[in-house]
Amino acid sequence: MEPIFLWWIGEGPAQAGLLEHVRLHLAAAFQRPALPWDGPERPAGALDPRRGQHATSVILTWLLQAGPPAGKVLAVTDQDLFIPILTYVFGEAQLGGRAAVCSTARLAEGVALAGPRLLVERLAKEAVHEVGHAFGLRHCDTLGCVMGRSPGVAGVDQKSHQLCTTCRRRLEEPPARRPHVR
Repeated sequence: MEPIFLWWIGEGPAQAGLLEHVRLHLAAAFQRPALPWDGPERPAGALDPRRGQHATSVILTWLLQAGPPAGKVLAVTDQDLFIPILTYVFGEAQLGGRAAVCSTARLAEGVALAGPRLLVERLAKEAVHEVGHAFGLRHCDTLGCVMGRSPGVAGVDQKSHQLCTTCRRRLEEPPARRPHVR
Protein backbone atom coordinates (compact mmCIF):
# COMPACT_ATOMS: atom_id res chain seq x y z
CA MET A 1 0.00 0.00 0.00
CA GLU A 2 1.66 3.18 -1.19
CA PRO A 3 1.73 6.05 1.28
CA ILE A 4 0.60 9.62 0.95
CA PHE A 5 3.44 12.08 1.39
CA LEU A 6 2.82 15.52 2.83
CA TRP A 7 5.25 18.31 1.94
CA TRP A 8 5.24 21.89 3.19
CA ILE A 9 6.40 24.14 0.33
CA GLY A 10 5.36 27.48 1.79
CA GLU A 11 7.52 30.57 1.96
CA GLY A 12 7.20 30.86 5.73
CA PRO A 13 7.36 28.10 8.31
CA ALA A 14 4.33 25.88 8.78
CA GLN A 15 2.28 26.51 11.89
CA ALA A 16 2.99 24.07 14.68
CA GLY A 17 0.69 21.11 14.47
CA LEU A 18 -0.86 22.13 11.15
CA LEU A 19 0.72 19.43 9.02
CA GLU A 20 0.38 16.79 11.72
CA HIS A 21 -3.36 17.40 11.86
CA VAL A 22 -3.59 17.13 8.08
CA ARG A 23 -1.43 13.99 8.10
CA LEU A 24 -3.74 12.29 10.60
CA HIS A 25 -6.85 13.15 8.56
CA LEU A 26 -5.27 11.85 5.34
CA ALA A 27 -4.28 8.56 6.99
CA ALA A 28 -7.79 8.11 8.41
CA ALA A 29 -9.63 9.07 5.22
CA PHE A 30 -7.61 6.87 2.88
CA GLN A 31 -6.66 4.06 5.29
CA ARG A 32 -2.96 4.17 4.43
CA PRO A 33 0.19 5.69 5.86
CA ALA A 34 0.55 9.44 5.50
CA LEU A 35 4.14 10.51 5.98
CA PRO A 36 5.98 13.81 6.04
CA TRP A 37 8.27 14.56 3.08
CA ASP A 38 10.76 17.34 3.37
CA GLY A 39 13.30 19.04 1.22
CA PRO A 40 14.71 22.51 0.78
CA GLU A 41 13.51 22.78 -2.81
CA ARG A 42 10.56 24.93 -3.75
CA PRO A 43 8.82 25.10 -7.12
CA ALA A 44 10.42 27.66 -9.42
CA GLY A 45 8.48 29.61 -12.01
CA ALA A 46 5.06 29.10 -10.40
CA LEU A 47 4.52 32.78 -9.61
CA ASP A 48 2.56 34.62 -12.27
CA PRO A 49 3.68 38.25 -11.84
CA ARG A 50 0.56 39.63 -13.55
CA ARG A 51 -1.76 37.89 -11.12
CA GLY A 52 0.54 37.81 -8.09
CA GLN A 53 -0.51 34.20 -7.60
CA HIS A 54 1.07 30.78 -8.09
CA ALA A 55 0.00 28.48 -10.92
CA THR A 56 -1.08 25.09 -9.67
CA SER A 57 -0.17 23.43 -12.97
CA VAL A 58 3.49 24.41 -12.53
CA ILE A 59 3.51 23.15 -8.94
CA LEU A 60 1.90 19.81 -9.86
CA THR A 61 4.44 19.22 -12.62
CA TRP A 62 7.29 20.13 -10.28
CA LEU A 63 5.99 17.79 -7.56
CA LEU A 64 6.23 14.84 -9.94
CA GLN A 65 9.87 15.68 -10.65
CA ALA A 66 11.07 16.74 -7.18
CA GLY A 67 8.80 14.70 -4.91
CA PRO A 68 8.90 11.12 -3.70
CA PRO A 69 9.28 8.42 -6.37
CA ALA A 70 6.08 6.56 -5.44
CA GLY A 71 2.76 7.13 -3.71
CA LYS A 72 0.68 10.28 -3.69
CA VAL A 73 2.20 13.62 -2.73
CA LEU A 74 0.28 16.58 -1.33
CA ALA A 75 2.13 19.87 -1.19
CA VAL A 76 0.84 22.51 1.21
CA THR A 77 1.75 26.14 0.72
CA ASP A 78 0.93 29.53 2.17
CA GLN A 79 0.97 31.07 -1.32
CA ASP A 80 -2.21 32.07 -3.18
CA LEU A 81 -3.04 29.59 -5.98
CA PHE A 82 -4.85 29.89 -9.28
CA ILE A 83 -5.88 28.06 -12.40
CA PRO A 84 -6.40 30.22 -15.49
CA ILE A 85 -10.20 30.01 -15.55
CA LEU A 86 -10.75 30.90 -11.88
CA THR A 87 -9.86 33.87 -9.69
CA TYR A 88 -8.32 31.55 -7.09
CA VAL A 89 -8.42 27.95 -5.90
CA PHE A 90 -7.89 26.36 -2.51
CA GLY A 91 -6.05 23.55 -4.26
CA GLU A 92 -5.82 21.29 -7.27
CA ALA A 93 -4.91 17.69 -7.98
CA GLN A 94 -4.26 15.43 -10.90
CA LEU A 95 -7.44 13.39 -11.21
CA GLY A 96 -6.27 9.82 -10.70
CA GLY A 97 -2.65 10.99 -10.63
CA ARG A 98 0.03 11.29 -7.98
CA ALA A 99 0.26 15.01 -7.17
CA ALA A 100 -1.97 17.47 -5.33
CA VAL A 101 -1.48 20.91 -3.83
CA CYS A 102 -3.50 23.07 -1.47
CA SER A 103 -2.98 26.47 0.09
CA THR A 104 -3.71 28.12 3.39
CA ALA A 105 -3.80 31.60 1.78
CA ARG A 106 -7.56 31.85 1.13
CA LEU A 107 -8.50 29.40 3.89
CA ALA A 108 -7.24 31.92 6.46
CA GLU A 109 -10.24 34.21 5.86
CA GLY A 110 -11.82 35.01 9.24
CA VAL A 111 -9.25 33.00 11.18
CA ALA A 112 -8.02 36.08 13.09
CA LEU A 113 -11.44 36.34 14.74
CA ALA A 114 -12.28 32.65 15.09
CA GLY A 115 -8.84 31.37 16.09
CA PRO A 116 -6.15 29.24 14.41
CA ARG A 117 -8.09 26.00 14.88
CA LEU A 118 -10.41 27.10 12.07
CA LEU A 119 -7.51 27.19 9.60
CA VAL A 120 -6.35 23.74 10.71
CA GLU A 121 -9.83 22.29 10.18
CA ARG A 122 -10.28 23.95 6.80
CA LEU A 123 -6.88 22.78 5.58
CA ALA A 124 -7.56 19.20 6.67
CA LYS A 125 -10.80 19.19 4.66
CA GLU A 126 -9.19 20.63 1.54
CA ALA A 127 -6.24 18.23 1.86
CA VAL A 128 -8.59 15.23 1.97
CA HIS A 129 -10.57 16.74 -0.94
CA GLU A 130 -7.51 17.19 -3.17
CA VAL A 131 -6.01 13.80 -2.34
CA GLY A 132 -9.45 12.32 -3.04
CA HIS A 133 -9.12 13.71 -6.57
CA ALA A 134 -5.66 12.13 -6.83
CA PHE A 135 -7.34 8.82 -5.98
CA GLY A 136 -9.76 9.41 -8.85
CA LEU A 137 -12.76 10.78 -6.94
CA ARG A 138 -14.72 13.58 -8.58
CA HIS A 139 -16.86 16.28 -7.00
CA CYS A 140 -19.81 14.94 -5.04
CA ASP A 141 -23.29 16.40 -4.60
CA THR A 142 -23.94 14.70 -1.25
CA LEU A 143 -24.48 17.35 1.40
CA GLY A 144 -21.54 17.47 3.79
CA CYS A 145 -19.25 15.14 1.80
CA VAL A 146 -15.65 16.33 1.80
CA MET A 147 -15.62 15.84 -2.00
CA GLY A 148 -18.27 18.55 -2.42
CA ARG A 149 -17.38 21.73 -4.30
CA SER A 150 -16.26 24.71 -2.22
CA PRO A 151 -16.63 27.98 -4.09
CA GLY A 152 -15.69 29.90 -0.92
CA VAL A 153 -14.60 29.32 2.67
CA ALA A 154 -18.24 29.10 3.78
CA GLY A 155 -18.53 26.00 1.59
CA VAL A 156 -15.42 24.52 3.19
CA ASP A 157 -16.86 25.17 6.65
CA GLN A 158 -20.10 23.39 5.74
CA LYS A 159 -18.35 20.18 4.65
CA SER A 160 -17.29 17.42 7.00
CA HIS A 161 -13.84 15.80 6.99
CA GLN A 162 -15.41 12.54 5.82
CA LEU A 163 -16.09 10.90 2.51
CA CYS A 164 -19.78 10.08 2.09
CA THR A 165 -20.83 6.45 1.71
CA THR A 166 -20.93 6.72 -2.08
CA CYS A 167 -17.44 8.26 -2.35
CA ARG A 168 -16.06 5.71 0.13
CA ARG A 169 -17.48 2.91 -2.01
CA ARG A 170 -16.02 4.48 -5.19
CA LEU A 171 -12.64 4.78 -3.50
CA GLU A 172 -12.66 1.06 -2.78
CA GLU A 173 -13.49 0.17 -6.41
CA PRO A 174 -10.70 -0.45 -8.91
CA PRO A 175 -10.09 2.89 -10.76
CA ALA A 176 -11.26 1.52 -14.11
CA ARG A 177 -14.72 0.72 -12.67
CA ARG A 178 -15.39 4.11 -11.07
CA PRO A 179 -18.37 5.78 -12.71
CA HIS A 180 -18.02 9.34 -13.84
CA VAL A 181 -19.85 11.89 -11.74
CA ARG A 182 -20.60 15.00 -13.73
